[in-house]
Amino acid sequence: MNFTLKHTDPGSKARAGLLKTAHGTIETPIFMPVGTVASVKGVHQRELRDEIDPDIILGNTYHLYLRPGTEILKSAGGLHKFMGWDRPILTDSGGYQVYSLSGRRKIKEEGVKFKSHIDGSLHEFTPESVVDLQREIGADIIMAFDECTPYPCEYDYARRSMHLTHRWLDRCIKHFEESEPLYGYQQLFFPIVQGSVYTDLRKQSAEYIAGTDAVGNAIGGLSVGEPAEEMYEMAEAVCDILPTGKPRYLMGVGTPINILENIALGVDMFDCVMPTRNARNGMLFTSEGTINIKNKKWEDDFSPLDPMGHTFVDQEYSKAYLRHLFAANEYLGKQIATIHNLGFYLWLVRESRRRILDGSFRPWKDQMVKQMDKRL
Repeated sequence: MNFTLKHTDPGSKARAGLLKTAHGTIETPIFMPVGTVASVKGVHQRELRDEIDPDIILGNTYHLYLRPGTEILKSAGGLHKFMGWDRPILTDSGGYQVYSLSGRRKIKEEGVKFKSHIDGSLHEFTPESVVDLQREIGADIIMAFDECTPYPCEYDYARRSMHLTHRWLDRCIKHFEESEPLYGYQQLFFPIVQGSVYTDLRKQSAEYIAGTDAVGNAIGGLSVGEPAEEMYEMAEAVCDILPTGKPRYLMGVGTPINILENIALGVDMFDCVMPTRNARNGMLFTSEGTINIKNKKWEDDFSPLDPMGHTFVDQEYSKAYLRHLFAANEYLGKQIATIHNLGFYLWLVRESRRRILDGSFRPWKDQMVKQMDKRL
């Protein structure tokens, strides 16, 4: 891997970089569409590649382990070949999914025992097994196994959890270094900063993670219910410590405004289910504000879905038509909205990159935040 920092915005800490992986180069800042179970919901790989055009997508170890199982993925030659995607993939280790199974799991020093959300069967993840699973999946970037704390979270719990995450990280690194990739290309390993919303813990964790000298670093445990200002405070504290010459990935974030504000703090990589999940509920993100396409006001609005949009759906379909599809519960409506939202998110990070490179990011970001905060 090679991460090259091309430019830093003079009015903020926003960065533009290039991250080279085995399956291609990623231009940062970047948003990664979430393809949890080897599929970005409702989108063909051809549409994903040709219209939305992300440099990288995300898969999830927990879900892929349960379905289809890593034996199937190994037989296919890895996740890339299984799903017909030849660009970079990052896999989340499953730490967040374990967090979300609070009533169905037990955390111990060795790892986590949990019951499948599908059939209730019992399973166990350890730092070592999660590294092995991600080797079998074959993602370009794989994540450490961590504990994601809830919000709110007592200080003592957050401190104990952080130290457990660090001990698990040491085991992940040891096992990663002692194992080999299975498909003939290099995989990159990212550790994860934890510490809830406590600045001293976040700084301590960031220093520990920076000390591992990993090729890239992630920030976890945010966007779990805390106010946006606390998210920004934690992200800023961590970015001030993590190495400048390595990519920084803020996990599970977020709204378009969240992404712009965190880019300004020095974050390079993002993922979130929001553009796809909200699309399926009729919410469209645009540069002028947010549209609830189910509202009656769009019933006879025959203007293009988004005149400023960058995918084919934005010009080929009207607001009235898309509202009709949602009213009729036609799945095509959800597909159109999903393509639009993902296209907008990718435009947003690419325009951010362009603005960083030409030095105009900060005033553009401030204006965009005002515009996108509107309900249309």
